[in-house]
Amino acid sequence: MDRHEIEGHEVIEGEAKATGNGAHVLVPKDWRGADVKVVRTSEPTE
Repeated sequence: MDRHEIEGHEVIEGEAKATGNGAHVLVPKDWRGADVKVVRTSEPTE
């Protein structure tokens, strides 16, 4: 596993849920319009 350092304001934990041909992660509504980074922290399970 690689190590990455990211500066930010908040952290949430969630699970990527299947949608169409991809996946999505829900974030709080008040994050709309903000720049967001997503980091995978485990191997996907199918």
